[in-house]
Amino acid sequence: MMNETSKPLNFIEKIIAEDLESGKITQVKTRFPPEPNGYLHIGHAKSIVLNFGLAKRFGGSCNLRFDDTNPEKEDVEYVASIKEDVRWLGFQWHGDVRFTSGYFDQLHEWAIYLIKEGKAYVCDLSQEEAREYRGTLTEAGKNSPYRERSIDENLQLFEKMRLGEFDEGACSLRVKIDMAHPNMQMRDPVIYRIKKQAHHQTGDKWCIYPSYDFAHGQGDAIEGITHSICTLEFEEHRPLYDWFIENLPVPSTPHQYEFSRLNVNYTVTSKRKLKQLVDENHVDGWDDPRMPTISGMRRRGFTPQAIREFCDMAGVTRTDGVVDVSMLEFAIREDLNANAVRAMCVLRPLKVVLTNYPEDKTETMMAPGHPQRDDLGTRALPFSREIFIDQDDFREAANKKYKRLVIGKRVRLRNAYVIEADEAIKNEQGKIIEVHARVIEDTVGKNPADGIKPKGVIHWVSADMHVDCEVRLYDRLFTEEAPDAGGKDFLESINPDSLEIVTGCKGEVTLANARLTDHFQFEREGYFILDSSYSEPDQPVFNRTIGLRDSWNNNPALK
Repeated sequence: MMNETSKPLNFIEKIIAEDLESGKITQVKTRFPPEPNGYLHIGHAKSIVLNFGLAKRFGGSCNLRFDDTNPEKEDVEYVASIKEDVRWLGFQWHGDVRFTSGYFDQLHEWAIYLIKEGKAYVCDLSQEEAREYRGTLTEAGKNSPYRERSIDENLQLFEKMRLGEFDEGACSLRVKIDMAHPNMQMRDPVIYRIKKQAHHQTGDKWCIYPSYDFAHGQGDAIEGITHSICTLEFEEHRPLYDWFIENLPVPSTPHQYEFSRLNVNYTVTSKRKLKQLVDENHVDGWDDPRMPTISGMRRRGFTPQAIREFCDMAGVTRTDGVVDVSMLEFAIREDLNANAVRAMCVLRPLKVVLTNYPEDKTETMMAPGHPQRDDLGTRALPFSREIFIDQDDFREAANKKYKRLVIGKRVRLRNAYVIEADEAIKNEQGKIIEVHARVIEDTVGKNPADGIKPKGVIHWVSADMHVDCEVRLYDRLFTEEAPDAGGKDFLESINPDSLEIVTGCKGEVTLANARLTDHFQFEREGYFILDSSYSEPDQPVFNRTIGLRDSWNNNPALK
C-alpha cells in the first residue's frame, strides 16, 4: 500500500502504483546494488534515496546487495564505507546485507544449465580476437570458431576452468544469442572469465567469476526484486537482462527500469578519476571534504536531510542532464540556516583593548543559540577588557559604505556593548597590531543615550577566555563546469584555492564543547563542523561546509 503524501509521483512511482493496483505485484521489493570498488558519491546518493524511498513510499522493502563479481578492484574497506553511508543517509536495508558472491554456487549451476541447453559454450578467442569477431555498430559480428563445440566438451572445459587448469585469458564462457544482433550487448556476451584472484568474501574458492550482466538480473530474481532500478547507461543491457530471466529457471521475474543518473557540474563522479585524485594525493583521501563522495560531504558538514532534499529536487526522469551544484549548496544552506547553532569565531584576530573597561572585571553576555529557535537555548559569553575582532572589521579611515569599526566611529559588538575606536597601534613595519577603543556605557541591548548610533555590528571573542582553533575554508574542487568534458585532462581544472587553512583562529568558549555531530553558523563567516580526522581537544579543527551566500561568481580568480 502506498504511504500517503502530497508529493507528485515520478514515472517509476506511477509504474509501481499501477502494478500494485492491477495485482501484478502484491509487495514492492527494490535493491541498492553497489559494486564495492570505491567510495559512494553524490550520484549514488540519488540511487539510494530513490530505491529506499520507493520501498518506504509503497510499504515495501529494499535490500542492500554488493555486486562483488570483480575481486581485483574490490575491498572490504569499501563494503564498510558503503554500509556507513547508507545508514548515515537515514536508511536501513531489509534483513542481512547481501552479496552477489553469496549466489556464486547458484550462478555456477545456472551456467552449467545453459551449457546443457546448448545455449553456452567455452570460447578460446583472446580478448583482442573476440573484439574483432564482435563487429561494429554498423557491421555484424562473426561466430566464434568454438561456438559449435559439443555440450559434453563445453561441460568438460568449463569444469577445467573452475579447477584452475587454464591461465587467465585462455578462455571464457559465452552464451549463444546472435552475433548479428543490432544491440552489441547481445552478441554472444561473456558470462564467466578466469581470474586467479582471492575474493574478499569467498577467499580462494573460485578462480572463475561471473560477469556483471550474468549476475545482476539473477541476483534480483533470487531476492524476488520486483522493480530493478538502474541508470540510463544500462538501458542497452536490458534485452540481455531479460534474455537471462527468460532462459534460466529463475524463481521470480524482475523487470529493469532506467532513470537518468545524477550529473552535477563542477564535479567528476567517475570512480576511476576519484581514485586517481586519491592515489596521486590531489586530495586528502576518499573523505576529503572537497570530494563528491558521501563520506567527503559528511566530513565537510553536509547533512543527510540536505542531500535527500537535493536528490528530490533533482527529480527522477528519463532524460540525462546536468544539475547545477548551486542547487546542492542551496539545500545545505537552507537546512543549516534553520538548524545550525550560532557561534562567534574570529578567523584573523586583531586585539582590541577597551581602555575605559576595568582590567579586573569580567561580565557574562547572553546570546541565543539560534535567533528563531528557543529550543536551542542560550550561550554564555565572557566579556573582558581585551577582546579579539577580525582584522577586516577595522580600518583607520573608511567611506560611509564601510559599516564596521573606524577611528572616531562606533560599532556594536554582537550581543554586547557599543564601542568607539580611538587609536590604532602599529609595529615598526607599520602594521596595525592593536586597537584602543572605549565602551559606551549602558548599551547592552540598548542604543547609546547620546543618540549617536553604531554604524554596524561585528563579532568578537574574549582575549582571555576563548578556544584556539584552526579553520579550513573549502571551496569547489574544480574551476570549470565540466572538468572532464571532451576527453580533456580533468586535473588541469583543479581549483588551486579549493582549500585555505587558517591557523590561530579564536572561537567563543562554547566551542570547547563541540561534538562531531554539531553544526555551527560562525556568525558572518559561514557554516562549520568539527573535522572528524584532525580535531584534537586542545586544538580543534573546523571545516567550512558552505559560506553564508554564494560567492563563487564574485571570485575574480575563478573567472
